[in-house]
Amino acid sequence: MSDMLDTRGVWLSDEDMDSARERLPIVYVDALPVRTDALGRVTAVGLLLRARPDGSLSRSVVSGRVLYGERLRDALLRHLEKDLGSMALPRLPSTVVPFTVAEYFPDAEVTGFHDPRQHAVSLAYVVPCDGDCQPSQDALDLAWVSPADALSYTFQAEMTGGQGQLVRLGLAHCGFLD
Repeated sequence: MSDMLDTRGVWLSDEDMDSARERLPIVYVDALPVRTDALGRVTAVGLLLRARPDGSLSRSVVSGRVLYGERLRDALLRHLEKDLGSMALPRLPSTVVPFTVAEYFPDAEVTGFHDPRQHAVSLAYVVPCDGDCQPSQDALDLAWVSPADALSYTFQAEMTGGQGQLVRLGLAHCGFLD
């Protein structure tokens, strides 16, 4: 076993990643950060503000790739800490069963989930966060809004690529219907 190659820390080069994206669906995790009350009811939804490649701004959930050899729970924790900071104190779900599976395509008409770079399959989770959340990495801001506000036209209009649909599905999973 000692002569086996350890690939856990190996990243693909930008060229190799672009090549893989042209040929394979890439696995992602999406996390809808929420605040809950003592009974577990969602009281607030965390929406990140990010700059898009075209220079526009968009609201989104926490999202990122699952690395080769990485468990889903580890990927969730890594991306939550990367986007919300190390003091976010997320309560990861006890199961790796997502509330939905989102299929992102370069063609926005296929599923409504759109990623111009690739075909991606994302497992989506609602994750309560108890700590101090601060936007980090490429997130410009983090807004905690009521579930009603997250479902409102104002916030839905600020989300692109199917992120609004993902928020609606996550909140429906928690008992909020719009």
